[in-house]
Amino acid sequence: MRKGQIRPISICLFSKNDSILVCEGFDEVKQDYFYRPIGGGIEYGETSADAIKREVLEEIGAEIKNLNYLGTIENIFTFNGDLGHEVVFVYDAEFVDTSFYEKTAFLGKEDNGSTFKLLWKPYGDFIKSELRLVPEELCSILQGYLEEVLADER
Repeated sequence: MRKGQIRPISICLFSKNDSILVCEGFDEVKQDYFYRPIGGGIEYGETSADAIKREVLEEIGAEIKNLNYLGTIENIFTFNGDLGHEVVFVYDAEFVDTSFYEKTAFLGKEDNGSTFKLLWKPYGDFIKSELRLVPEELCSILQGYLEEVLADER
């Protein structure tokens, strides 16, 4: 996180049954776990859609299809005691390789070589505030998204 700069990022919701795929994070200062969909920074000259395709491929080696824009969130937050400011483009998509839906948890890799844990978590846990989903405003987008997904399944 670069101090004093607004960071544009793209994140993507992947769903299976009653769960969404999230990265698990931990804030050392707040001593609190949080969860965020996979994604990352948008590079100069890159669209938010191209960024999420690249980030998912780089971080977990997965190609995606049926990319759908869900909305944008301005996210001002504190992480590990530092102020952050992001403009977050939110998408949903599907994995080309369906084996990602069969895994309960797996590791992703950042550019710097560090790893992070991804797991499927029931979306109800976020809507009922049992687990913390970030950015905070993502819950309202998630509720609208789930209403559409459930309507399509009927």
